[in-house]
Amino acid sequence: MKRYGKYIKPYKSAFIMGPILMLTEVLGEIMLPKLMSMIINYGVAEKDIGYILKIGLIMALVTVVMAAGGIGGAYFSAKASICMTSDLRQDLFGKVQDFSFKNIDDFSTGSLVTRLTNDIQQVQNVVMMGLRLMLRAPGMLVGALVMAFLMNGQLAVIILIVIPLLALSIGVILKTAFPRFEIMQKKLDTLNSGIQEALTNVRVIKSFVREDYENEKFQKKNKELKDSSLNAMKIVIATMPVMMLAMNITTLAVVWFGGNIIIAGNMPVGDLTAFTTYIVQILMSLMMLSIVFLQWSRAMASIKRINQVLDAEIDLTDQDAEKKDSEIETGKVEFRNVSFSYGGKEGSMVLENINFTAEPGTVTGIIGATGSGKSSLVQLIPRLYDVSAGEVLIDGINVKDYSLRHLRDKVGMVLQKNTLFSGTIEENLRWGNENASMEEIKEAAESAQADGFVTGFQNGYDTDIGQGGSNVSGGQKQRLCIARALLKNPKILILDDSTSAVDTATEAKIRQSFDTALKETTKIIIAQRINSVEHADQIIVLDNGKIIGKGTHNQLIESCEAYQEIYYSQKDREKEEEARA
Repeated sequence: MKRYGKYIKPYKSAFIMGPILMLTEVLGEIMLPKLMSMIINYGVAEKDIGYILKIGLIMALVTVVMAAGGIGGAYFSAKASICMTSDLRQDLFGKVQDFSFKNIDDFSTGSLVTRLTNDIQQVQNVVMMGLRLMLRAPGMLVGALVMAFLMNGQLAVIILIVIPLLALSIGVILKTAFPRFEIMQKKLDTLNSGIQEALTNVRVIKSFVREDYENEKFQKKNKELKDSSLNAMKIVIATMPVMMLAMNITTLAVVWFGGNIIIAGNMPVGDLTAFTTYIVQILMSLMMLSIVFLQWSRAMASIKRINQVLDAEIDLTDQDAEKKDSEIETGKVEFRNVSFSYGGKEGSMVLENINFTAEPGTVTGIIGATGSGKSSLVQLIPRLYDVSAGEVLIDGINVKDYSLRHLRDKVGMVLQKNTLFSGTIEENLRWGNENASMEEIKEAAESAQADGFVTGFQNGYDTDIGQGGSNVSGGQKQRLCIARALLKNPKILILDDSTSAVDTATEAKIRQSFDTALKETTKIIIAQRINSVEHADQIIVLDNGKIIGKGTHNQLIESCEAYQEIYYSQKDREKEEEARA
């Protein structure tokens, strides 16, 4: 828990003022029963209206002070808890941003969303409640006990019998509650993951008419969350009846024994009224403490989950980089005996013994069947993953020796899954260069063959993009993503099958623009169509993670059987399509 001290320190004054101001309520609650007993014992008994008014005025003043203290205490408690958890959420999000792909896979996106929202909210709730009741509940307990003993020690013994029994009951309840709350949060993770997946892929669901199937999946996950929530809430529900039973039994006992004492003439009626109120306050303070502990039990389950993220060891960092100040100058890429597995050295290899060099200003094409390791290969260049064996070098320096910022800043990458963000087209393109002029933005869009359709929109570059680029076509999305990468003016440009949704004529224009806009840039292009890479300076043919061919188009047509099969099968398909047309 020491790590949370840094989140408390900036708001130390609020953390102090909240509980202190809540003490004014405690002092008032302790004073009011005594004042009421004085009115009954002296004002009412002696029919002294002046005395009643005087004490009544004091009670009114105490009530006003209590209200002011309660409002102030509630405000500072809310401020402290909200500000603290806001900073915690910011750090948690920052940690997630530093995660490698493997770290994200370990937690799942839905689970991380739950930890950033619901789990943080549970911490906020318990801190706010704790600050409001931290001094109030113990203060009321101690104050009411002292007043009860001062009034009548014999009657006060009753509460000393009840308190240990209640404490034991609360302890059993808390011990049972913690694992149930932990299960409930995990079920919430699963539900959030399902919701996210369904909403992200809603078009696929509708196109395959799988709404009923998804509804059934959601119903099952929703029921599991409902059942686990009810299972946890049974404990919460049990707390109140136990406390109320103890309160009522104790009150009955006090009234019974207190009535006999009054009949015997050993206690004024007003004192019994005040004593009964103090007994209720003692039990109410215990109830408040039990609620805090119960909420704390739930929050501890959330804190455990938050700590799992904060303590996660990021497997891909630049802490050991030997040349953090170095920047990529030319963009020469070299793979030396590279092997890679998503499971590390223990997993099955996706790539094996990869060797090739991509010179600055050249185009390297990568082609191969689905699952041959093409995307995995290029993701090693900007260190989205680390090699399992061998090394990847840029300008003769191992990519592990660059700082991640300097490395990725000079690598432009258009991934296989093109992603646009909510906002305007201009805002999306500025991801490549936030300081780019409008002229530079248009120039990049023209090179990517995107300017034509963008200017065709009513609002041009101010057109809003739906979440994930839902209101543009696949080909338009690809061209915008290419423009975004071009605007970065990278030393290395990687296109991972990122022109598959555009026609061959448009694709040819995009490739031609690379010769002028990115003349000195190292270009690596993954493609399914051979005509996308046949003009490359070198083409690498992958099969099952191994290089089975390397050379120019003409060289591979003569020497690589797999390349020949791909080439001629695509040519035959083109002829069939032309014949049908």
